[in-house]
Amino acid sequence: MKKYVPALKRTRLFAGVNEEDIAAMLSCLKAGTGSCKKGNFVYRQGDRVDRLSILVDGKLQIQKDDSWGNRSIVNTVDVGDMFGEEYVAPQSSVLLNDIVALEDSVVVYLDVKRVLTVCSSLCRFHARVVQNLFYAMSEKNRRLMLKLDHVSRRTTRDKLISYLSEEAQLQGSTRFDIPFNRQQLADFLAVDRSAMCKELAKMRDDGMILYNKNTFELL
Repeated sequence: MKKYVPALKRTRLFAGVNEEDIAAMLSCLKAGTGSCKKGNFVYRQGDRVDRLSILVDGKLQIQKDDSWGNRSIVNTVDVGDMFGEEYVAPQSSVLLNDIVALEDSVVVYLDVKRVLTVCSSLCRFHARVVQNLFYAMSEKNRRLMLKLDHVSRRTTRDKLISYLSEEAQLQGSTRFDIPFNRQQLADFLAVDRSAMCKELAKMRDDGMILYNKNTFELL
């Protein structure tokens, strides 16, 4: 478990807690690990989630397929990201999405009841972890609202402009990489892949963007 402490340090949950104290807290929080091969599911739609989950190795994708096989990508999960926390409340509904491994992955699981219950003084940073959990959930809600803003735009071009503008702002540069291939980007923005690729070409021809695979530059 100790080898995953540097990855745990990257998550919002342990912001402000040093690696030594994180390692000391893991037994208090009943930490465990689980591995998932590429293409397999960490969680399936309909599962109940009762643990906080943090990706410490690999890459995951949160997605949803409808009855006709159409896929919508909700988000990607990178090392240090927490996921599924919105479903851990006792009265919460079952998971509404699938979480699949894009690479061989390892997840650290924490007992949510232990996380929310501040223990003895031996765990001196526990109160900060509870505070961080609230902030992390607030940030995730903000990101979901941003995605809603993207997909609610009327046209494919408007959706692309909204998404690419946000990525440029988040990464602090007009040249940046996105975490999606073309099909994944189309699924994320809820548009047809062919129509989206044509629109990207038109935006390039109009002098708005340059791109090569998943690297984009706003002009």
